[in-house]
Amino acid sequence: MDLNRPALPLQNKAAKRKALAATAIAAALLLSACGGGAAPQGAEQAAAADPASGANASGAVNICGVKDASGIYKGTAEAFTKANGKVTAKYTEIGATTDEARTQIVQRLEGKSTECDLFVTDVIWTSEFASQGWLLDQTKLVEANKDRLIPSTVETTKYQDKYWGSPFFTNAGLIYYQKDKVAKPESWQQLYAEAAKAPSNGYVYQGKQYEGLTVNFLEMLYSAGGEVLNDQGDVKIDSKETRDVLNFMSDGLKNGSADRAVLTYNEDPARLAYESGDFGYQRNWPHVYRLLNATPLASSFAVAPLPSWEGGKASGVLGGWNLAISAHSTNQAGAVAFIDFATTPDWQKHVAMDYSQAPVNEAAYSDAAVLEKMPFATELLASVKGAKPRPISPVYPQISQAIYKNVYAVLSGTTFTEEAVKKMADEITTAKASF
Repeated sequence: MDLNRPALPLQNKAAKRKALAATAIAAALLLSACGGGAAPQGAEQAAAADPASGANASGAVNICGVKDASGIYKGTAEAFTKANGKVTAKYTEIGATTDEARTQIVQRLEGKSTECDLFVTDVIWTSEFASQGWLLDQTKLVEANKDRLIPSTVETTKYQDKYWGSPFFTNAGLIYYQKDKVAKPESWQQLYAEAAKAPSNGYVYQGKQYEGLTVNFLEMLYSAGGEVLNDQGDVKIDSKETRDVLNFMSDGLKNGSADRAVLTYNEDPARLAYESGDFGYQRNWPHVYRLLNATPLASSFAVAPLPSWEGGKASGVLGGWNLAISAHSTNQAGAVAFIDFATTPDWQKHVAMDYSQAPVNEAAYSDAAVLEKMPFATELLASVKGAKPRPISPVYPQISQAIYKNVYAVLSGTTFTEEAVKKMADEITTAKASF
């Protein structure tokens, strides 16, 4: 994709849609090796899901998405099938990683495949998928279930004042730390200082050149008071806060606070490195708690919310996964029934207890059975409610790429902070102009 491409001329609606489709496909090719497809219908022409249809649903429902590492997707499908009696649900893995799953989902949606009724979608895909007319409008369904959902999770499904998915489980980063080696982190500066005191105190995080690095960077940027886009959508990443955070992260690699191997880590390698016992701190997601408790570190680690930037306040980045109904589903009523089940307060307790994921139902966090299995639930809820979303835009994949590749360039020592900040801002501005 040519990131220096000028804004598209608005000659007529058909021409605009054709041009937007070409832009979206080019971005998908760049980021996920995804193939092309037909011009989209657009969000304004999308059909709407009927909230009442789930009550009389029958037949089979196929839910598709990323590799089910924790078992939550297959487990939910099996529990739904057992509880419903009239609808049979199954989960189909169509990608080993998030990027691979996105590629496979886009190919099916562009090709109008009827294979999948529901897709498990990353919260950052909402604007892109909705703008192409690939999803059913779930506004009425979400409104019907809204009282059971945490407001910040609902916002991840919104595009152009409509809801295009239902929150399934959410996510906010946490710090895992070795109680006998290091102190509970109150600020990023304190964490890095503690980590530098001894090689076995070091900090591991997701520093590979991918979406996870965008998240790790934004967690610090937001806590330092910086932003990527303001409320009007203007690019604001060329700032003192961005420079401060980039220099801080880079210095942390140079002085040994963070191991340079993090430049190759996504979530699992970071977790496995921490499980070796050779590090003091790890930044990762809530599901790691259950996995760590099955290792020799079970009694030696503790969990803390993300720290604040010195002089600022803590601010996570909202993650998680939503349930989106394909515009080409052959069992939309069954898909509605599955969503109704997956978002019930009762099943949301199982999301926490059985799979160590963050529920989208607030009441689950204070449930006694949940607290027994997830004792850090109170801290996790505070992180979720205080977390900010990533930039909301149909061209978010290009925005994220502009962030993580330039952050990585600074961390790996191939460019200087000033150059990276300017390039980041220019690439984000150009990406926004392409839509």
